[in-house]
Amino acid sequence: MAEARFQPRVFSGIQPSGNLTLGNYLGALRRFAEMQVSHETLYCIVDLHAITVWQDPAKLRNATRELAAAYIASGIDPEKSILFAQSAVPGHAQLAWVFNCVARIGWMYRMSQFKDKAGKNAENSSLGLLAYPALMAADILLYHATHVPVGEDQKQHIELTRDIAMKFNHDYGTDFFPITEPVIEGVATRVMSLRDGTKKMSKSDPSDMSRINLTDDADAIAAKIRKARTDAEPLPETYAGLAGRPEARNLVSIYAALAGETPDQVVAAFAGRAFSDFKPALADLAVAHLSPISARMGELMADPAEIDRLLAAGAERANAIATPIVARTYEIVGLAGR
Repeated sequence: MAEARFQPRVFSGIQPSGNLTLGNYLGALRRFAEMQVSHETLYCIVDLHAITVWQDPAKLRNATRELAAAYIASGIDPEKSILFAQSAVPGHAQLAWVFNCVARIGWMYRMSQFKDKAGKNAENSSLGLLAYPALMAADILLYHATHVPVGEDQKQHIELTRDIAMKFNHDYGTDFFPITEPVIEGVATRVMSLRDGTKKMSKSDPSDMSRINLTDDADAIAAKIRKARTDAEPLPETYAGLAGRPEARNLVSIYAALAGETPDQVVAAFAGRAFSDFKPALADLAVAHLSPISARMGELMADPAEIDRLLAAGAERANAIATPIVARTYEIVGLAGR
């Protein structure tokens, strides 16, 4: 656990790459809104991470506003949480350079996400893509965040953040940075594709039928669930009975997460029934939860100046925390800048 002297503080961020999905809502956005009730929370639009691959500037600006709208529509209150764009706080880039000099190249090459994104063309990848985890560590430690809600696929990056904090503290004989804890919980932290239950629901999947977008209307949501791939077998009496049935397991997990129930409770309620009975119930549940979010996002996006104002106000609050931490980091390292 983080040292007791560090004030409990939650940080997390999402890339503004558009097409936010049900997976983003269940795995991140809804949990973010819940955590602001009991914690000091900072939620970031990580636009610096987005440009590790080329982005159309106009689309990036629009996606940044859309993500801000999704945060707010999902229940994040800009008065309770600090909501801001990463690039509006210079400390992210400043601390990332220090951490680039603390972290080892071998650590970066071991990151599974770099391997996945770079593929066979690693030599043609941007240096930013390789150094992405050091910037992520800076995002977190810039605010002395003690806890980070993440999905399972990001756990490795939090472990690296801990390694960087420990190495910095060791190298400079200090305990300045906390050892951050990942927060991984919930029955649907990893929502799978509606077309292939072995693959994560992704906004980059070529098939729009593979995901439910937060911008989908009620008819689109219902249609996608109705056409979601399942199998011919009825629902079993226990969740364990869904072993080897990834598509069926995924739909049950989604229902459980939306309903606030355990997967076993859902299976027990529908035991012995066909998916032709289960899907309409899931569709109704999904529409009830997501349609208000879609409508609210539309309202917010109709006033981009207000979104920009909220993000600027959040950046000012974030800077107030970050600036003294960067200054102290520079002092510890021996740098002249303040």
